[in-house]
Amino acid sequence: MLRTNSLDSVWGTAVGGLVSWEPFDFGLRRANIEVAESGRRRAQTEVGVTRLQVAAATADTFLTILAAQQTVVAAKAGVERARVLDQVVQTLVKNELRPGAEASRTRAELALAETQVIRAEQSVEEARAALAQLLGVPPAQVSVQSGNLLQTPPETGAAPAGVETHPLAVAQTAAIDEVKAREKALDRSLYPRFTLEGTLYARGTGVQPDGSTGNAASGLGPNTQNWGLGMSVTFPLFERYSIRVRKEIEQANERTESARYQQIRREIEGRIEKAKATLAGARRVADNTPVLLASARTGEQQAAARYKAGLGTIVEVAEAQRLLSQAEIDDALARLGIWRAMLALAAAQGDLTGYLQTAGK
Repeated sequence: MLRTNSLDSVWGTAVGGLVSWEPFDFGLRRANIEVAESGRRRAQTEVGVTRLQVAAATADTFLTILAAQQTVVAAKAGVERARVLDQVVQTLVKNELRPGAEASRTRAELALAETQVIRAEQSVEEARAALAQLLGVPPAQVSVQSGNLLQTPPETGAAPAGVETHPLAVAQTAAIDEVKAREKALDRSLYPRFTLEGTLYARGTGVQPDGSTGNAASGLGPNTQNWGLGMSVTFPLFERYSIRVRKEIEQANERTESARYQQIRREIEGRIEKAKATLAGARRVADNTPVLLASARTGEQQAAARYKAGLGTIVEVAEAQRLLSQAEIDDALARLGIWRAMLALAAAQGDLTGYLQTAGK
């Protein structure tokens, strides 16, 4: 410091460094790490939920394509029968052996059968487009192989329904754990913070102790060093109320998430029971459709024979053919209905592995 005022200008420099270290934190650092890790685990479990939903939707769309294709096959068979009947009736009408009204009826039945084929083919293309959207590829690249999905699946015992392992339940458990981690971090925030601090600094000035100044470059570099060591203690006195309120909020969030977990458990259990009932019904339907198909074929043959013998009407033949076409469609879809019900049960249980293994055999 100069003893007198001076208007001379000199250089002054200073440099220093401060190092802080918290030797103990009463578990606050670990609690904050657990908050971050619980958030990561929750995000991973939500990925599992998304994967299950996408896989189930993809498999269901695949079955929809197969169902539409089977409908096309059965509808085309109905068109062929209607065309043969129309040709026969047209010949009889030309020879004046049957009234012209019967020819009009057979043409209408043929047009109706052709319309059914068109609608079935439209359903195939719509399902193909939906599957392509799920797979992220152009519809032209989608090609399905039926494999053994057109056969009646074996009757295997249903896997035990582990609700706790369902992706939805796992994700909700992770959400509860994340809330608990935040509560723990808030508990640790009430403790004082101890910080060990060390500093090392140096300064430089162009003014000498005797009041004289150095040359033009004097003071550009630090030439006096010192150091310091100490500990600071921080008490969150004015944050205790806000921390307490935040903890009450997290406790309310924990109760909310726990209640949601119980709701999810009940929903999963309900879906499983509903899927089991659907599967049992689908198997009973599949057992009944062959009887219906055989009866429809016999009825169509008898109606055609009666018509040719002049004992029946064209209305009876048309109704018999329509019933046969519907029976063929129902029989084909009944087996796919079992596979679809099995898929719904696997999705309700949260694991498609067993279903995919059965379908791929």
